[in-house]
Amino acid sequence: MDKALMQIQESLESIKKINNNLEYWSARDLMPFLGYSTWRQFFEVIEKAKEACKTSGNQVSDHFAGASKMVLTGSGAQREVVDFLLTRFACYLIAQNGDPRKPQIALAQTYFATQTRRQELMEERELQDKRLESRAKLKDTENKIEGTVYERGIRTGVEFGSFKNRHIEALYGGVSAIDLKKKKGIPPTRALADFDTDVELRAKDFALSMTDHNIKQKNLRGHYQMTEEVVKNSKATRQTLLSRGIRPENLKAQADLKLVASRRSKELKAIEERKNLK
Repeated sequence: MDKALMQIQESLESIKKINNNLEYWSARDLMPFLGYSTWRQFFEVIEKAKEACKTSGNQVSDHFAGASKMVLTGSGAQREVVDFLLTRFACYLIAQNGDPRKPQIALAQTYFATQTRRQELMEERELQDKRLESRAKLKDTENKIEGTVYERGIRTGVEFGSFKNRHIEALYGGVSAIDLKKKKGIPPTRALADFDTDVELRAKDFALSMTDHNIKQKNLRGHYQMTEEVVKNSKATRQTLLSRGIRPENLKAQADLKLVASRRSKELKAIEERKNLK
């Protein structure tokens, strides 16, 4: 790494603060490291960065938190001044909107761009891990309820297919599994759940878990009774989602979990191979 870039990295990391596992920077602390000597000039850059944040579809208050800071005056007294608590993304936007003639700005742009992308990849990986975990749990629940309904009268493939589709229709506001796949661009031969968001996976698991519980508790039998039960629980789950502003049929398809799982497997294999070489 370039020596100047290493120096700006060390400087920016040295003024970073962490509270409740959240990292942030004080705009006042950041200002001199980006080559600004007056708050008026730096404040103009912050305002441009806030506009860029808004334009990118992000909530400004999530990244630029208003604050105050006590500073020493020339006489040695303290006075309160305006400050901002900035996320890494906010710092990146400030660097992008700073004076490109300042060498500190060019270095900060490189540093924050790299770190922001690294953070995005980490967050994406964490989300994929959650989806993999939720998908595995849903699969266990599906296997469990399949055994439950089989014992109580739903035994043919057609009957079970109807049971599952009524569950999907009730959860997705009347949209069938076939139509959902078309709408979300999912191959017709693939399972919807492999492309679900984590919210959808958990909603399906919750609705089916309630159904399995109630079928046993109420001693329900036959295709009609058990289908009515899964519809009621799926509709109730949908209402919970809608009450929180989530319309599942409008959620976009996510990365194919089979491909994600395959990448994870290859990563683990590569790690094991490197261990064996040592």
